[in-house]
This record gives sequence, C-alpha cells and structure tokens, in this order.
Amino acid sequence: MSRINLVNDAAATDETKALLSEIHGAFGATPNMFRAVANSPAALRSMWGSFGALGGGVVSAQLGEQIAVAIADRNACNYCLAAHTALGRKAGVSAVDMTAAQAGNSSDPQTAAALRFALKLVDTRGQVGEADVQALRAAGLDDAHIVEILAHVALNLFTNYVNVALDVPVDFPGVKLRAAA
Repeated sequence: MSRINLVNDAAATDETKALLSEIHGAFGATPNMFRAVANSPAALRSMWGSFGALGGGVVSAQLGEQIAVAIADRNACNYCLAAHTALGRKAGVSAVDMTAAQAGNSSDPQTAAALRFALKLVDTRGQVGEADVQALRAAGLDDAHIVEILAHVALNLFTNYVNVALDVPVDFPGVKLRAAA
C-alpha cells in the first residue's frame, strides 16, 4: 500500500486532471507512479515533461529503457524494473537484451558503454572522470548522447526514489530484481 494517496481524477485539480488524461492516453491506463506524483502538480509537470522531452532526443527509446532497467535493478526499484521492462519490450528490445541490460550488460558496444556509464554515475553519485566520458566517445557516442544519458539517469533516479520511498504499488507485470533472483 502506498505511503501517500494515489490521486484520482475526482480529487485532482484541473491542471492535474489534464496531465493525468495525457498520461492515460499514452499508456492506455494511468500508472500508479503518476497518481502518486500527482499530489504535487509541479512534480507531475516535471516528471511528465522530462519523459516527453527525452522521448524526442538522440538517445533511442530502446536505449532509454535499457538504461532505466539497469538503474532500477541497481536501486532495487521493483516498480521501475517492471514498468521499463514492459516498455522496453514494447519498444522492440528482446527479452534477452532487457535481462542483460538489467545487469548492465549488452552485446552491442554502444549500449554496453552507455549502461556502464549510467551505472557508474549512479554508483559514484556523478563522480566520473575524463576516461569515463572518453569511453563513450570511443564507442561512437557524441556530446548530445552523453548529456542525454545523464538526463535519463537523473529522471530514473527521480522515478526510482518516488516508487521506493513511497512504496507505490506495482501495476505492471512483475520482474525479479537480480539480487532477489
């Protein structure tokens, strides 16, 4: 059970109702995470806006979802692991590749470099060095990719912390954390 109220349309302000309606349209349902965040219209605008902005960036939807599952597993966020595994599969990433990404691995050199960098950012709280950035460039990723990987990490930390700290009920098919597997 969530530690805070999950906002429903009847309790929402007009602005929040409009955002939740957009979210519902994108997913075909309104995921519990967004209902939890809807307690703050500013936080909901921030989160939903970030998803929208990054969805139009240079980092592909597939890589974005692989980054998300790696971070979710690292942070023991069952909600995000379940949601982004489903979204990754919908974006065309194979089940095998999603499982590998959960562990921070990929057979694709660019994806592997991006996942290593994303997890290093999480593990070191952003304290990466020149060699870490150069490894991304050596894998063929440019500055736009590097900045967007950072943005994906930041967004996923936000969603992980919301779901873990507030104990938001998972409403996607469950996926086992590696540590729990």
